[in-house]
Amino acid sequence: MHRRKAMALMGAVGAMAGLGSVGPASAAAPLRIVATTGMIADAVGRIGGGLVDVRGLMGPGVDPHGYRQTRTDIVAMTKADLVLWHGLYLEAQMESFFEKLSRRGNVVAVADALPRDVLLGHPSYADRFDPHVWMHPELWARVIPVIRDALIAEAPGETELFETNAATYVEEILQVGAYAADVLGTVPEQSRVLLTAHDAFNYFGRAYGFEVLGIQGISTESEAGLNRISELVNLLVERDIGAVFVESSVSDRNIRALIEGAASRGHDVVIGGELFSDAMGKAGTYEGSYLGMIDHNMTVIASALGGAAPARGMEGRLSAGI
Repeated sequence: MHRRKAMALMGAVGAMAGLGSVGPASAAAPLRIVATTGMIADAVGRIGGGLVDVRGLMGPGVDPHGYRQTRTDIVAMTKADLVLWHGLYLEAQMESFFEKLSRRGNVVAVADALPRDVLLGHPSYADRFDPHVWMHPELWARVIPVIRDALIAEAPGETELFETNAATYVEEILQVGAYAADVLGTVPEQSRVLLTAHDAFNYFGRAYGFEVLGIQGISTESEAGLNRISELVNLLVERDIGAVFVESSVSDRNIRALIEGAASRGHDVVIGGELFSDAMGKAGTYEGSYLGMIDHNMTVIASALGGAAPARGMEGRLSAGI
């Protein structure tokens, strides 16, 4: 079944002196790929294998909403054969840079290719969509063919390898999505409320039937006012919500303010765990891969909210018991 799903889904800068332009590598060398987020870089590595040399700009704990390119980043991107960024206004501070860079070489916003009818809008951001599509594995699986095709365009002679690797990767993404549905389905209905620092989990909520609440909006650049925090404290108390979650790439200041506010009302709230939202885990760990990131999140959420999940995740690979 997963294989059938997988196959169905498979269906800058002007004149920067001395930095050159984006162009093809020699036939003997791996393709030089720069990816903004860890999730994209992970996909490139899985699809390209030894035929790609991928550099991810934003590592563990880095917030893409406020990230600005460094001079080192600029050098890497202008020398790359291919630059892959997420789009959908995730890298808000870099959009003008990518627009200029695209005039010089191959630059692809991978999530921009998703049909608009599968995306979530936001009332505070006219004509903008929630960029956090990787939080729903089946939706992220639809981005993988875009990355595959970008690699094929650079190395058409390796089409078969890229297609095979991408199909395998999509199947694994769908498997972690099936695991998520299983363990999250054990969370009691009344406990399916996920409260985090910012609105990174709305696709998760839509996919798995959770009410998702963020202190900040879909961008961490938005501010959380005292009124918002007060409203959420009231909600925690009135609905007897006992767990909230911190994020690896967002300050926990507002979450702790919520906990303190609830405590002042006589209601105990604990941190249910740390979730990976805009960045993956530490490089070289299972959680430092997309599959591990999602496995971790789904296991932590299910366990903290009263569901049943294996302590070490889908295949026992999480680095510590939950």
